[in-house]
Amino acid sequence: MSLNVLVIPEDPKLNGHILKPLAERLLEDAGKPNARVKVLDNPRLRGYDQAVRAIRGQLPQRYEFFDLWLFFPDADRAGTEAVNDLEADLDAQGITLLCCRAQPVVEIFACAAFRGQLPVTWEDARNHRRLKEEVFEPRRSMLQKLQRRVPGGGRRYMIEQSLRNLPLLYRLCPEVERLRDRIAAWLGTP
Repeated sequence: MSLNVLVIPEDPKLNGHILKPLAERLLEDAGKPNARVKVLDNPRLRGYDQAVRAIRGQLPQRYEFFDLWLFFPDADRAGTEAVNDLEADLDAQGITLLCCRAQPVVEIFACAAFRGQLPVTWEDARNHRRLKEEVFEPRRSMLQKLQRRVPGGGRRYMIEQSLRNLPLLYRLCPEVERLRDRIAAWLGTP
């Protein structure tokens, strides 16, 4: 049986380049290497509040046929209680939604392979209030200059490098490992 997975980003244009490869790798690690992953692009969401409204509003009717929904909000806006409530609300509608709060933002996952090249320590990056603008973007811009046609402006390249050492990514971003464990538990795989 195939598994259809809907990935819900706060911004598909930017975060989709990080989240699709990440979700595919997590599903593979959880025992579903052939899962079909779609990043939500219709409606095109812009930010946490719009994503939550869509998840509670129009998405259930339009995308209920997906077996599993994965939502990757930035932790700076999404509290633990809020995502737990969101998961419970969708579960009551018969939709399995698993949330992974990115600490501090989704771009941190792509930075894991480049942690030694960041202008701050990894611990400071994980707690940085403006990680995307002040830490991630300068690194991404450098990559983009080196490789003009890198998908997602370097985001895809960066996450692919981070996914090459999945145990390290799990150690550096434990929320990713928790999501993999939750997926495996939902699938009933070890």
